[in-house]
Amino acid sequence: MASKNEANQGLIEKINSVEKEQSRTFSNTQKILLTTDGSITAILDVLYGKITLTTLEQHFEKATESTSKYVNVEVGDEINYREVIMHKDDKPLIYALSHVPLKRVSNEIREDLIRADIPIGRILKNYQIESRREINNIYIEKPNETLKNLFKTDEDMLARDYVIINNKDILMWIKEVFPISSFTKI
Repeated sequence: MASKNEANQGLIEKINSVEKEQSRTFSNTQKILLTTDGSITAILDVLYGKITLTTLEQHFEKATESTSKYVNVEVGDEINYREVIMHKDDKPLIYALSHVPLKRVSNEIREDLIRADIPIGRILKNYQIESRREINNIYIEKPNETLKNLFKTDEDMLARDYVIINNKDILMWIKEVFPISSFTKI
């Protein structure tokens, strides 16, 4: 059994593994963004001043075989699908995709997810939701057309996916992505 003082060892190993696979070393800021179990929004606000968010796509859909596993619901349960870009002025910072089981959020949170360009970190803080994040994966992926257009590059992307847990239930599954050359000088 691992020591109780080694809770972050798995994250360190994930970062080291991806760095080794790619024969490169990530910046401290990249490592923080990929491994934090806190709010990415708060980190970006500290680095850049208050950031903004633009919703690219948002709709309700029935959970598929695949998405039901992300958020631990039954196939067919209603989830909120949301794609956003966090940015400072015209500079895109991080793309995020989320799946939120609607049965696990209040009507007020649901309305904020639908109508407002508010980052999930701020929504959780605004409603004083006690939660924790568990990072599932840290990896590099090739950009799809959406990412190429948003970031104006076809370079590889750093990515992570994680769940936000509240009262032992998965409240949200989130994937965050940014170009591998981002956050290298800050």
